[in-house]
This record gives sequence, C-alpha cells and structure tokens, in this order.
Amino acid sequence: MTDPGTAGPATGPGTATGRWKERGVMPRVFVWVSATHAFAGFVRILFSVGQNARK
Repeated sequence: MTDPGTAGPATGPGTATGRWKERGVMPRVFVWVSATHAFAGFVRILFSVGQNARK
C-alpha cells in the first residue's frame, strides 16, 4: 500500500516543484528570444551582402 503523501509528483502554484518550473521559464524565454534575434541578424547580414554584391 502506498502512502498518500507520496502518491505522485506535486505540481501546482504552491508547491516547490511548481515554483521550480516557474523559475525555469525565464531562462528558456531568454534563450529563445536571443536565438531568434541572432538568426534574424544573420538573415539581415545575408540580405545586406547580397544587395551589395556585383551583378
């Protein structure tokens, strides 16, 4: 028989696991936004180089 207190992972806004997940959101958002801006900058450089290329 299992103990009701250890039946499963506690996930919710008031639990330690819930707070850990909430803290993990900001670094992921930062990485996604940074990667998107880096990719957009790279594409912009490609267009700039292509525009100035000899034709």
